[in-house]
Amino acid sequence: MALTKTQKRNRIKNRVRGKISGSASLPRLSVYKSNKEIYAQLVDDLDGKTLASASSREKGVDVKGTKTEISAAVGKKIAEKAKAAGIENIVFDRNGFVYHGRVKALADGAREGGLKF
Repeated sequence: MALTKTQKRNRIKNRVRGKISGSASLPRLSVYKSNKEIYAQLVDDLDGKTLASASSREKGVDVKGTKTEISAAVGKKIAEKAKAAGIENIVFDRNGFVYHGRVKALADGAREGGLKF
């Protein structure tokens, strides 16, 4: 029996999460996308805390345009919040999503904002 799309994504997610982990000095940038919105958060896995977060639902992200343009704005916003928290280097966690389209736009926006992967 073939796996569903969600089951495939969860397999990839678990495989990647076995290899990467975030800390206070090198947090994990976790990305989640739904059909309408995109969310990003910086996670310290050792303490189990979210250090910063940004999403397309926030008031600070006032970009009109395509979902890809909005994703790039969310990437810049999370980079801005990370800089305010004193974070420059991160580990990128695409959360099982393909590195293409909105996920790639968010990563590129975060890089433009000054984060180093």
